[in-house]
Amino acid sequence: MSTSPTATPTPAKDVRNDVPNVPAAAPDTAPDTAPDTAPDTDPLSDVALARRLGPGFTSRHADVNGVRLHYVDGGTGEPLILLGGWPQTWWQWHKVMPELARRYRVIAVDLRGMGGSSKPEDGYDKKTMARDIRELIRHLGLTAATVAGHDIGAMVAHAHAANHPEATTRVVLLDVAHPDASLSTLTLLPGPDQHTGSDIEAGARTYLWWFAFNQLRGLPEQLLEGRSRPLVDWLFGYMAHDPTTLDELSRQIYSRAYSTPEAIRAGNRWYQAYNQDIDEERSYAPLTMPLLALGGDRSNYAYLRDLLPAKGTDVTVVEVADCGHYIPEEQPQAVIDALTAFIG
Repeated sequence: MSTSPTATPTPAKDVRNDVPNVPAAAPDTAPDTAPDTAPDTDPLSDVALARRLGPGFTSRHADVNGVRLHYVDGGTGEPLILLGGWPQTWWQWHKVMPELARRYRVIAVDLRGMGGSSKPEDGYDKKTMARDIRELIRHLGLTAATVAGHDIGAMVAHAHAANHPEATTRVVLLDVAHPDASLSTLTLLPGPDQHTGSDIEAGARTYLWWFAFNQLRGLPEQLLEGRSRPLVDWLFGYMAHDPTTLDELSRQIYSRAYSTPEAIRAGNRWYQAYNQDIDEERSYAPLTMPLLALGGDRSNYAYLRDLLPAKGTDVTVVEVADCGHYIPEEQPQAVIDALTAFIG
């Protein structure tokens, strides 16, 4: 195991964010054999958002493992799968995808229950979600890929590496690790050093109240249907070192993605599966492929540094400077640099 020096943030080119508020759109049902299409009148459609990344990026769907996954594909070279988290979509990678696509084939996926992917009643344990990604890799005609995940996506990336090592060249975890028994020690009341305000407090640990809220069935849908924007804004203010790095366009995309009862229920299911995930994790041997973890210095770097050496045989943990939880959007150049150095 090695721990690298702090990754120093530098600016990265962003895409345009000049978009008005628009109503929720109907689900995309394009076939999985061709790029998706959508009316130009919907600036928040996945097709329109893929175009913002530049030439060569396309929005597509694939029917795999009994679920319909949406993904955005671009670039050529060694395949790199990107998996996002709650309450976001594939778009959380938009600042890093154009540059990474100069070297790699970049495939940003909406997980089961996320964004343009279908939202079944079950299958939200991370082992099943990892199987979704394994079948997507096969669907794309690939034998293996580097799988990078943030938040919930990091849990799925770890599960993919543990259950499908033959299809995992390398694994990258951003600011989150797979659920393990330590989650059972979380308390209902915040500790004296945990912050509970909507603005991040320097030096204070995060109080993960939504882990409990998302266990509820039925109530979150009633409270949040059509009203997800305040939650999105609150979380970004709470967990980002600089909330302005999550721009207005992104906030509109994410709030719309979690505005329907089905989307809220699906996102909650990721958390409701944690007990099953913890049981599954007990059987996982240390990963043998190279593992890279990036942690924000204002977020989970110290946690990952202490936890991950026991989870793999070739582990590198990097501290990302001036960064909270949302690493790909807060410090995109640090992510680009770390991934290109790791993959080669």
